[in-house]
Amino acid sequence: MEFLGTLSLVLITTAFAGHFSRRAGIPAVIGQLLVGILLGPAVLGWVHSDSFMHTFSEIGVIILMFIAGLESDLGMLKKYIKPATAVAISGVIFPIVLVYIFGRLFHFNNEQAIFLGVTFSATSVSISVEVLKELKKLNSKEGTTILGAAVIDDIISVIILSVLVSAFSNVQSAEGGHQSSSLGVSFLLDVAYFIVIFLLFKWIAPKMMKIGEMLSISSSVILMSLVLCLSMAWLAEQVGLSDVVGSFFAGVAIAQTPYKQEVDSNIEPIGYAVFIPMFFVSIGLNMTFKGFFDDLIFIVPLTILALITKWLGCGLGAKMLGMDFDSMNIIGSGMVSRGEMALIIAQIGYEAHLLSPEFYSGVIFVIILTTLAAPFMLKAAIKKQMCRNN
Repeated sequence: MEFLGTLSLVLITTAFAGHFSRRAGIPAVIGQLLVGILLGPAVLGWVHSDSFMHTFSEIGVIILMFIAGLESDLGMLKKYIKPATAVAISGVIFPIVLVYIFGRLFHFNNEQAIFLGVTFSATSVSISVEVLKELKKLNSKEGTTILGAAVIDDIISVIILSVLVSAFSNVQSAEGGHQSSSLGVSFLLDVAYFIVIFLLFKWIAPKMMKIGEMLSISSSVILMSLVLCLSMAWLAEQVGLSDVVGSFFAGVAIAQTPYKQEVDSNIEPIGYAVFIPMFFVSIGLNMTFKGFFDDLIFIVPLTILALITKWLGCGLGAKMLGMDFDSMNIIGSGMVSRGEMALIIAQIGYEAHLLSPEFYSGVIFVIILTTLAAPFMLKAAIKKQMCRNN
């Protein structure tokens, strides 16, 4: 039962860290990330990234993006689909090209340099969502564009990663036909998943929520919403997409039903009381200072490049479609965080021998640094816009 002590420790420390962060004018999520660094292997070594932490953190990010979907305006998402697409595409191209060149300068071979670029083309907006919610900007044009772009970015990154691992991993060339076949099947599964999402909006979500209302048990509507959230996340994983894509669309679908307010007000306490803090702490647990000073010549320029390429790439995508500099700055800053998506991609690449052990810890460190920087950048960008408007 050791995990009960770990859970108690994490929850009490994140509660105080979030409180003092907000009192200091810093996004609460930063305090929670720092708790992970402090309690984890980097400093005290009291908490480790074991199966318990992994499970709770996975549920945490799924619920966080489910809440983001619940609180999203579908009309706004449709309205800003063009800028979201432009933001996603330019935000993938910039990091892949420029980080690829950086990798070649550090004597990565062609395949490894491409993979390094793909790793930093990923976006994880779960932390940005928290800041947008805190500053009441989730349903602004910038917040909506960030959410839409994140979903498209995720799909692009997964497709590129699938092709890259299939094409360059250490698999016998005799298996090449099987790999091509697998890619085709994977693409068809992704298409089928989005057909399921269409059915979810039109029929599945309204019907299931009505059934939930008819059940004579307490919290039956909330229970049914969680079933939809978790099953759509699981299904997304099965077809090769991120689970947060599934939970986000489940939230958007339920938001179109009369049960939106009831679900939202009851899901938030479940998420924020237990699971979501565990997710933010788990990111900090990935950090370690082992070999940090030896890798500084690699870590520092890659961190700067990772921040600039995503900020500039996504920002220019917004600018090209007529948004002003303040909106461009907010959107670019909101897409900077690499978070769990990049960590997952890095792990896949490491196992496929596309990321060498020599640079693995340095890449993880850069991912963590971009994740820590994102809330500061986003909050500063929003404050700047508010000052100009006032």
